[in-house]
Amino acid sequence: MGSEFMDRIKSELEREKTRLEMELSRFSHRNSKATEADFQADFPNIGDKEDENASEVAQFSDNLSLEDELEKALRDVESALKLMDQGKYGTCKYCGQMIDERRLIARPTSSSCIQCKKTLTQEV
Repeated sequence: MGSEFMDRIKSELEREKTRLEMELSRFSHRNSKATEADFQADFPNIGDKEDENASEVAQFSDNLSLEDELEKALRDVESALKLMDQGKYGTCKYCGQMIDERRLIARPTSSSCIQCKKTLTQEV
C-alpha cells in the first residue's frame, strides 16, 4: 500500500474519531480513570414530575445503548490508528495476508481479510 493511500485512510479515520467523540460528548462524558474509549452516559434531568421522570429513564436507557455502539466504533477506529503507527495496518490478524485496498476503502477499520471474515461468519 502506498503512502498516499495510507495518508487518505488515516485522514478518514481521524475524522471519524473526531465525529464519534463529538457524538458521544452530546450525552455522555469521558471516564477520566479509563485509558481507552470509555464514556459514561449522563442521566438527563427533565423535571420532577412523574411523566418527566419516566422520560428521563427512557432517554437514559436509549443513551446507554447508543453509547455502547459508539464506543465500539471508536475503539475500532483507535485500534486501526494504533496499527498504522505500528506499521501493521492492512494486515489480516488471522492469516497475516494483506487486506485488499478495496475492503479498507469500504471499511477502514477492517482487521481481517474478506476470506477470513467469511470463514469466521461461516459464509463460505
